[in-house]
This record gives sequence, C-alpha cells and structure tokens, in this order.
Amino acid sequence: MTKSLFLAGAVTLAAALPAAAELVTVQSQKPVAETMDALQAAVEGAGATVFARVDHAAGAQTAGMELPGSQLLIFGNPKLGTPAMQADMRAGLYLPLKVLAYEDADGQVWLTYQDPAEMLSGLDIPADAEFIAKMQGALGKLTSKAAE
Repeated sequence: MTKSLFLAGAVTLAAALPAAAELVTVQSQKPVAETMDALQAAVEGAGATVFARVDHAAGAQTAGMELPGSQLLIFGNPKLGTPAMQADMRAGLYLPLKVLAYEDADGQVWLTYQDPAEMLSGLDIPADAEFIAKMQGALGKLTSKAAE
C-alpha cells in the first residue's frame, strides 16, 4: 500500500513538473540577432526551409512593453517531418521545428529548443524511430554552429 501511494505521488509530481525539463539549451557567444542570423544561415545551408522568424522583443515594443532580445526561428525539412507525420499525423502539432534565441537577465544569450524525443513521446511514434535521432542530431549541430 505504501509503495502504491509513493508511486502515485511520484507520477503526480512528474506530471506537474514544468515542460522546461524537455528543453535543450546552448550558450551563445553572440548577441541575439547575430545568433539568429547564424542559425538561419546554418538552417538554410543544411537545405531546410525557414518558414518564419519572429522577433518577440520587437513585438513587445509595438505593445508599449519591453522584453530583452528574443527571436524564434521556425523551420523544417520534409525529409524529416513527413515520416513523423506518416507515423502519427498529430506530429504536425509540433512541427515544423522551432529554436528560440534569447537574452537572460544577466545579458547571456541562449538557444533553446524542445528535444524531439520528448516532444513526440506522447504520440504513436516509436521512441527509436530513425527520424527522431536525425532531428536531434540536426538541432544539435545547427544550434552549436550558430552559437560559435
């Protein structure tokens, strides 16, 4: 009985944890705009398509509010995304991929993205699907290159 209560408590606690546990963060040595320029160039150089670049800080300014530098790049490659959607069409809720570049309160710039394995884990997609490893590898390489 005690073991069951402990397990139930652990499951409840795990479900209540913030999604940040699923995020991968890479430190950048450049300002937000330069980091995002480098990421966009790396993405396009790898043959992927950039669908949008959202400047959250500029958006905040139009509302008379302030945010430190913060930009989101939305991009994808049908060679990776299509197999995920073929496995489970709901993968389209998480695709295309997104990477956020932002400046923290100390002025440090970071690139952050959601781990594809975690992102797709609640779907009918095998954890060992080849496209998940390819997405993880691509995101790791692209963000590392942009952060240099």
